[in-house]
Amino acid sequence: MALHAGDRVWFTDWRGDADERLLADGPSIGDLLAGLARAGVEVRGLVWRSHGERVSSPISGRSNELLGRQINDAGGEVLLDQRVRLFGSHHQKFFVIRHRDNPSRDIAFVGGLDLCHSRRDDADHAGDPQALTMDPRYGKRPPWHDAALELRGPVVADLLAVFAERWNDPHPLDRRTPYRMLLQRLARMPRHPKPLPDTAPPPPPAGPHAVQLLRTYGMKRPPFPFAPAGERSIARAYAKAFARARSLIYIEDQYLWSTEVAAALAGALERNRELNVIVVVPRYPASDGPLAGPPSRIGQLRAIRMLHRVAPDRVGVFDLENSIGTPIYVHAKICIVDDTWITCGSDNFNRRSWTTDSELTCAVLDSTADNRDPLGTETGNDASRRLARDFRLQLWAEHLCLDQNDPLLHDPAAGLELWNTAADALDHWHETGRRTPRPTGQVRHHAPEPVPPIQRLWADPISRLVVDPDGRPRRLRGTAQF
Repeated sequence: MALHAGDRVWFTDWRGDADERLLADGPSIGDLLAGLARAGVEVRGLVWRSHGERVSSPISGRSNELLGRQINDAGGEVLLDQRVRLFGSHHQKFFVIRHRDNPSRDIAFVGGLDLCHSRRDDADHAGDPQALTMDPRYGKRPPWHDAALELRGPVVADLLAVFAERWNDPHPLDRRTPYRMLLQRLARMPRHPKPLPDTAPPPPPAGPHAVQLLRTYGMKRPPFPFAPAGERSIARAYAKAFARARSLIYIEDQYLWSTEVAAALAGALERNRELNVIVVVPRYPASDGPLAGPPSRIGQLRAIRMLHRVAPDRVGVFDLENSIGTPIYVHAKICIVDDTWITCGSDNFNRRSWTTDSELTCAVLDSTADNRDPLGTETGNDASRRLARDFRLQLWAEHLCLDQNDPLLHDPAAGLELWNTAADALDHWHETGRRTPRPTGQVRHHAPEPVPPIQRLWADPISRLVVDPDGRPRRLRGTAQF
């Protein structure tokens, strides 16, 4: 897409690697964005700076700092933002392109993808040659499954408003200590952003879909001026959608931690005996060592037990592997309810994403259908189901290795049986020594390694306080309210 002087590229990210290539023989992220800045395109970014990050050395290997330096030296402005709750992070991931002379061409992307190593993979899942180091069971090139939405129309202006709220926060970008102030100066990063230009008119409507931006901001001191009590609209939206679910809740997620998340799903299963839940997660945590592993697994084990206790025959939790048997790391953050309502964004199904970290997700449904209930389920025609259904079919066709038009994929109510059958076959093939041709599909039953009682003594408090903290007001903690 050709960009010219005066056009805008604004983005937020959790991590960016300047040398990550967009294609095998294409430019790197840093070279591309720096080249745009030199050509007069207004490039602005907000990337998280972790609490323990060293930014004093140009060769420190801190990816966000190096990406920001390359773009800033070319005339852009990318800032390291630490205005978060203690133990929290800025986890929002979106990328917006605005054309000064033709708003109808404006486009944005929202999802789980970072501008960093390991993310360049495809449906065959051979992994990104520029790989991050992960648990060794994922191999030297960890296969990676992720997703993002392409957005056009007025929602692009809404995303720019989210960016502007964070950018215009008057509080310093770093924590106000002499040590932090020194590091910020050594990294040639300002403590306050330059003012943004005037807001441009929103792009014209581009389709029939209603897109709602949902967010999480943790409560902190000093507070976010645009969310002084925090914001938890992501959690509230899921609670409403789950309460109205009729036949299927399909989730792809990096974690699936915390009793609060599991309780919302369990409540839906208890209320509706026709409802099935399918969840796809990574086989192992990204780091599953003796110290990092137990706090990462204990919350998921607790959540899965709660769901199986409520509806043992109506819940399936699965993980994925590629054609040579290497586990696929599921980093996508997707939810589809009844082929009607979908979300895709940066938030994970854990308490951290619902209460503490800065998150952004898009909830989407088709606004052209008549006679919908509040969730968007059609009563008069099938228009409201088209986008969500096609999204689910695309994902299931990839994971089950079936044609997207295969009739087996089209009945969401029968989906759990289909997934169980595929996982049973692949599990059996592994258990019997792989002596026969490999069954089709990527699907395995998920069986996380248990956490022994002695490890629970220290893993549980670390999980609750550090790995999966609760950023709600004190009056809401310990409740199911957000």
